[in-house]
Amino acid sequence: MSWAGVLWPTAALLPRLAAGAETQPDLHRWAQRLLPALGVDLTIEGRLRTDVPLWVANHLSWVDPVVLMSLRPMGTIAKREVTRYPILGRWARKSGIQFVDRTEPASRAAALVAFCTALRAGRDMLLFPEGTTTRGGRLAPLYAGGLHAAYELGIPAQPLRIDSPAPHYPWTGDETLLPHLRTLLATRTPVVITAGEPLYPSDYPDALAWLAAFQAALTPRSLDVL
Repeated sequence: MSWAGVLWPTAALLPRLAAGAETQPDLHRWAQRLLPALGVDLTIEGRLRTDVPLWVANHLSWVDPVVLMSLRPMGTIAKREVTRYPILGRWARKSGIQFVDRTEPASRAAALVAFCTALRAGRDMLLFPEGTTTRGGRLAPLYAGGLHAAYELGIPAQPLRIDSPAPHYPWTGDETLLPHLRTLLATRTPVVITAGEPLYPSDYPDALAWLAAFQAALTPRSLDVL
């Protein structure tokens, strides 16, 4: 766990992003290298379904996309503030990730169009429907756009619940990134991914029932001891 372990894979990725190289495999390899450098000890409960094109997860930390992108190549939507993060912001701007300003309807619409286009093209995607991070005691209200689009497209999705007993793992927008990164580098951080059963739109009478199923699947549990 060191700054070199964080900076080296990020610096190695930048030239390929700048050259316009295919980003999903590169981001996958970057995440695989970065995760151990951050001191994350990952446990997976259940079966990850790499044959399901859409993974849907609750959101606790800026580390969540790194954790999940380390498991397979895929695209995602991120809030525009990520482009201003130290270290991360530079590669994020070049990565091809679709960024959204949640306060701007036009930005949300453009992100949704890009998300649907990627799914129609057969790309694997990652969705955080809360649209923001929480400290894990509750699930924030879900933004229905991405899940509703998947339902209309008939795209199956697997819910993945992220939990951690480490009080320093959650990171909200009110906190500063670099102190949080220093804390991660100074300790081991257990993270558990619980893979639920894939959900298929054809099994639900309407989009509201589909959304309710994800609400139930993603509701965080209390972790005292792993």
